[in-house]
Amino acid sequence: MRAKQPSKLEMAILSLLWEHGGMTSREVLDALPDGKQRAYTSVLSVLQVMERKKLVRHTRRGNTNVYHAVAAQTATLGGALRDMVRDMFGGSPAAAVQRLLSEGKVSEAELTEVEKLIASLRKQQGRRDEGKP
Repeated sequence: MRAKQPSKLEMAILSLLWEHGGMTSREVLDALPDGKQRAYTSVLSVLQVMERKKLVRHTRRGNTNVYHAVAAQTATLGGALRDMVRDMFGGSPAAAVQRLLSEGKVSEAELTEVEKLIASLRKQQGRRDEGKP
């Protein structure tokens, strides 16, 4: 059985730690992108819960705890995406991608990257299919 996925706030904190490396709870509070007003103690409590869940760990810098992500980015994001596709799009990656691409402005560079990914996946699928009778 797979561990429960991090909450939305925990994912936001993990994203900051993956991007910036070690951060204090104050730095996390100041950098959270959602713009919500939170008390310092609320963020500290979430970090402590995340540490118990083994999503983060801390080291000491003087009298301050510096938090670091322990959860692997690829596995954590992959699990969250699989759950979202299952729960919100009936398990259809195509429906999820269609919705995502139709929701906002997608640059030509991003479209090119999506096309490269699709071509690569088709090529990999073709190699798998070659081995089948």
